[in-house]
Amino acid sequence: MILFGERSLRHCLEHYVNHFHAERNHQGKGNVILFPAPEDRIGEMAGDIQTRERLGGLYKYYYRDAA
Repeated sequence: MILFGERSLRHCLEHYVNHFHAERNHQGKGNVILFPAPEDRIGEMAGDIQTRERLGGLYKYYYRDAA
């Protein structure tokens, strides 16, 4: 990743922190997402699987679309 100034660094860090805290499975906590968003419908079996990408696809998060 090539950063050009403080603004691009802050942008990358903001996306990383959001991914780390809200979308990444935490292995030390039973491999679950600690703060799942209700609209992501974690654990449900119905609905199409969607992908949310951050930083040009560097981080990917899969969730269920509303049925």
